[in-house]
Parts: sequence; C-alpha cells; structure tokens
Amino acid sequence: MSIRKTLLIAFLSVGLLPAMLLSSLAFVKAREAVQAEIERNLAIQATGVAADIDMMMFERLQNAATWSHLDIMQDMQVHDVDKRLSHFLADLQTGYKDVYLGLSCIDQAGHVVSSSNAAQLGQLARRRPAWQNVVLSGANVALESPTGSEGGALVMRVPVASAFADGTLGQLQLTLDWTNIYDVLDQATSGSGRSLAILDNKGRLIAASRDLRERGLLLGNALADWRKLATQGQSVSVRHGSPIVDSDVIVGSATSRGYANFAGFGWTTLIIQPVGQALAPIHRMAIIFLGLLGLIMLLTLWMATWVSREIARPITALTGFTRGYMRNKVLQAPPAAHGGEVGELTESFVQMIRDIDQSQQNLVRASKLAVVGEMSSVIAHEVRTPLGILRSSAQMLQRESGISEEGRELVGFIESETERLNRLVSAMLDTARPRAPAYGAVDIHSLIEKCIAMLGALADKKQVAVTASLRATRPVIECDEEQITQVLLNLLMNGLQILDQGGHIEIATHDDDRDLTIEIADDGPGIDPAEWAKVFEAFFFKREGGIGLGLAIVQQIVISHGGEIGAAESRLGGALFRIRLPRKQAGEI
Repeated sequence: MSIRKTLLIAFLSVGLLPAMLLSSLAFVKAREAVQAEIERNLAIQATGVAADIDMMMFERLQNAATWSHLDIMQDMQVHDVDKRLSHFLADLQTGYKDVYLGLSCIDQAGHVVSSSNAAQLGQLARRRPAWQNVVLSGANVALESPTGSEGGALVMRVPVASAFADGTLGQLQLTLDWTNIYDVLDQATSGSGRSLAILDNKGRLIAASRDLRERGLLLGNALADWRKLATQGQSVSVRHGSPIVDSDVIVGSATSRGYANFAGFGWTTLIIQPVGQALAPIHRMAIIFLGLLGLIMLLTLWMATWVSREIARPITALTGFTRGYMRNKVLQAPPAAHGGEVGELTESFVQMIRDIDQSQQNLVRASKLAVVGEMSSVIAHEVRTPLGILRSSAQMLQRESGISEEGRELVGFIESETERLNRLVSAMLDTARPRAPAYGAVDIHSLIEKCIAMLGALADKKQVAVTASLRATRPVIECDEEQITQVLLNLLMNGLQILDQGGHIEIATHDDDRDLTIEIADDGPGIDPAEWAKVFEAFFFKREGGIGLGLAIVQQIVISHGGEIGAAESRLGGALFRIRLPRKQAGEI
C-alpha cells in the first residue's frame, strides 16, 4: 500500500473517531454544566424570593406594631366619637395605596369602633383563629390564614394597650392585600416557564404563581412533602413533578430566614422547572452537534486527501535542506514548516541542524581559546622575561644624558610597545585561565558609580559624557565583584576608545523578580548587525590596535555567572551591550 493511501486511512481514523468522541463528550459535559447552572440559579432565585417576602412581611408587621402604640389609638376608649381615629386610618390606607384592603379598630366586645371604611363602623368583626404569632417591637401580632385564590386577604391583629389603666382597649386589625404576594411570584416567573410556591411551616400552599393558582392547588397540602427538601438542607433536587406536571422537575428551595429583628415564619419557597424545559437548549445543541459532526466528516475526508497528497512536499524540501548543509556546511533558508507531525519533524530537524552548526561554532571558539591557552603558557614563560628586560633597558636609556632626541623617541617606542605586548600576554592569560567566581552580595548601582568614577579622568579628557539611568528596584545580586567590575570597565573602555570628543555613553539598569539587566549604550558608529554575534569571538576586532580578547573575556565572565550578554543597536544610534545577570546563583541560599 502506498504512503498516500496509508496516510489517508490513518487521517480518516484519527480525524473522525476523536471528532465523534469529542462531540459526545462535549454534549454530556455541556448538559451537566447547564443543569448545574440552572440548579444554582434556582437556588439563588428561591433565596432571593424568600428574602423579598420576609422583607415585605417585616414591613407590614412593623407597621402593625408601631401603629398600635400611637397616642391616637387611645380614642378607642371613647369609641372614636369624633371620628378622628377613623380619618387617621383612612389616611394610612390611602398613603399605602394598594397594600391594605382595610384598617380597623375593634373593641373588647368585637365591634368595629373605627375603620378606614365607614360602612364597617358598629358591625361585629369576624375573627378566625390565629394562624401565626409574632412578637415584634414589644407587640404580639397575630395573623389569620390567607383566604381566597385571586382576591385573597391576610388579616393581622395586634392588641392596643390602654394608657389610662391596665389591660387593653381592643385590637388594631390590618387587612393586607395578599395578591401583592402573588404579584411578586408572578413577576419572578414571568416568561421563564417556572413555577413558584410558598409553603407554611406545615406544608400548606399559602401563595403561588399563576399556573399553580389556576390548577386549584392554593391553600392545599398537595406539595407538603416537597417542603422536606429545605428542612433536610437540600437547596436543589430533581424529583417527579406530580401533581404539577407529569415529568421530572428541578426544584430549588429556601427557608425563610427573617429580616432585621424579625426571625421569619419558617415558610419555604420552592421554584420549580421541568427538566425537559430546562434542558431544551441542550437538546437543540445536540441537533447542532450532529450537523457539525457531519460537516466535520466531510471536511476530514477532504483534508485527509489534501494532506496525504501534500505531505511528500515538505519531506522533499527537508531532504534538500539536509543535503545542502552536508554539501556546503552552510545553513540555507529552512523549508516552510507545515502543521501536524510532518511540520513538527521539520521544525525539530531544522533545530537539530542549527544546534549542530552552533556546536561547531562553539567548538571553533573553544579551539581558539585553547590555542590562546597554549600560546599563553609559552608566552608567560618565554616572552615576559625578555619583555621585562627590554622595558627596563629602555627606561635606563631614557635616563642617559647623551642620547639624541631621535634616539629618545625610539626608546619611547620600545617602552610603549613592550608595555602593549605585556598587556596582550595578560589578556591572553585571563582568557585561557579564568578563575572561578567568588560570589557575594554586590550592589550593582554602587559598582557602576564606582566604575564611572574610575574612568572619570579619561572621560573628561576625551570630553565624553557618561550618564547613568539606574532604575532597578533591587540592585543587590550575588556575583563576583572583581569580575563584574572587569566586565563594566572593559565595556566602558571600549566605548571611550571608539567615541570621538563630545560623545555620550549611557548606563541603564532595570530588573524583575529573577534577573537584573545592565545596558551600556553609546552614540558612536555602532556595530554591523551581521557582526553582533562575532564581536564576542576571540581575536575578532575592528578597532585599530585591538587584539580581540576584551569582549571574549567579558562574555566568559558573564556566562560563568549564569547570565547572558548580547550586542544590538542603541537608541542613541550607536552600539548597545545588554547584560542579564541572575539575582541568585544556582545552589545559593
């Protein structure tokens, strides 16, 4: 079988099977996530509705307790002969608009002595047994059970104490419009397909949203066993929806927690939503997933055919790239990377070739340094002694009185050149036998200022401005102070030697949690971008009189500290050397 057919079958298998599995997994996870979100939303909404109802009941109870203590209530003792109390109750009802159906004061015999409705005066008040009792603000408020389904009322009664003798004058009766509770529940479920139910502490349905009221469930015990959800600490559950619907429902529940100093009645709020309705978007999504799966199958077939045809192209290009490198030992432009395993193979192989090329360059550099080491060993023993003799002889000849001016000049040449050769020997020895860093805590800002001061005379002589922009927030790092001083002095000396009068060198620092960066920039002629990496090679130099070891030594010191150094173009227009040094050395505490 050809590679193209093999790849076609493989891609179809690899493409379609995961697509089917992922689609199924995505559907299952999406269903679980949506259901979990719906359950959380139901629990939150149930808690919110319960809190709203508690606040409404607290306000009504507070009204009853407060009004029962008003001085005007003492007019009950004289049966409100001037109708002042009745007018007051009428004004209260008007001020609270649709909250109260009526406000009345009833004497001990049960007759209405004052009322917001004049037609009730003198009539015998109809009273039913207390359903709930609450003590609030020193008043014992009794509530009668709500009545009716669509025009329901809730009666509150609170005793009115006599200000002139022991005992009570009667009771203040407040008839609440219970449909206000229905409105709250209807608004909370409007357009959502959900149902809301309020159960008292015995499981009786005392208020409900419109759909439950229309089913005739109000004031019944059909949902009494649903109250167990909240009492057992379950804020959300899934159960069969009978007698509301003939399917499973998700129920969010919350128990009344009261408001302010009102402890609540212990009512239970239920929010009910059919599972099928809640997950309808997921079912629609399943249909969309099936359509997408079919589309993916078609795309996979087309893509597999195209990839199997095109896969030979990058392999051919990679082969040509490899042959070119093997033939010329020069890196050519790498082939364009493709996706998938072939693309990964191409990138990895190209990176391997680059690493080999870099290793060869490092080997050449190491060879150069090895040559420097061998030369240094010979020069140290064989050259320094005659150099010292030549220098001493030249210094003695300088002191001879009979030497001509031309001879004195030639002797000066001998002395200066022997000094230059001695520096060359020292530089080569430093490169060949670098000592291991002696780490300690060093303030880089102080070190930079010290180096600037050390070269201050030379900078003034050449009229070169050396400025510092030290922005590192934590300048103390672990390094070898002497070696880092050598690095800074070498780089600053390079700048001072290359710049003309009136030049500018700027040293800047910045840092992060791991590293501190030093940037030395100048406005000189700069460095050719093609030579940014070469400047750190041993014996590479452009400046007349240079030996090409200074930057090699600098790089060697920085690398031994676990750092990095690179060259670039500065914002001043010249060269930029950027040094990154770690705050802590490996293994240091």
